[in-house]
Amino acid sequence: MKAIWNNEIIAESDDTIVIENNHYFPASSIKKDFFLDSNKHTTCPWKGEASYYTLVVDGEKNKDAAWFYPNPKDAAREIKDYVAFWKGVKVE
Repeated sequence: MKAIWNNEIIAESDDTIVIENNHYFPASSIKKDFFLDSNKHTTCPWKGEASYYTLVVDGEKNKDAAWFYPNPKDAAREIKDYVAFWKGVKVE
């Protein structure tokens, strides 16, 4: 699978996990040069607290377009160290 934004492959892996129609990519598969830490956090009742990244490609920003669960609840422990995308990021 590939995650693509602004015509750039930002993550690529054959080892994604699909939860609620979102592909979670291993953190080791993301191209860190395109990711900036964000202060945004949200809470999912069964996965726990999510943290976000802002994507930056060719000087364009996609605010909070990637998320991950640094310390997921037990029900979602399989996605620890995995990253998912939205906000126009194509996963194919």
